[in-house]
Amino acid sequence: MPHVIVKLYPGRSEEQKQRLTEEIAKDVVEIIKCPEMAVSVAFEEVSQADWPEKVYKPDILEKKETLYLKPGYKNPFE
Repeated sequence: MPHVIVKLYPGRSEEQKQRLTEEIAKDVVEIIKCPEMAVSVAFEEVSQADWPEKVYKPDILEKKETLYLKPGYKNPFE
């Protein structure tokens, strides 16, 4: 605990993902006061074409109550 999943379009370099992983882990440890060994971070690359069905609908539309930061883009189903 905790496990952070970052869903994003393909195309980021391994260096970018590693840097983001390090920053996420650092902030999680600092803010929620857990040991670094307890933190895990995963990346799921989702194509733009699949984003509405694989991310927007299940993770954003259907789980609005869990969002602490809502996306600023319009509904991709429109």
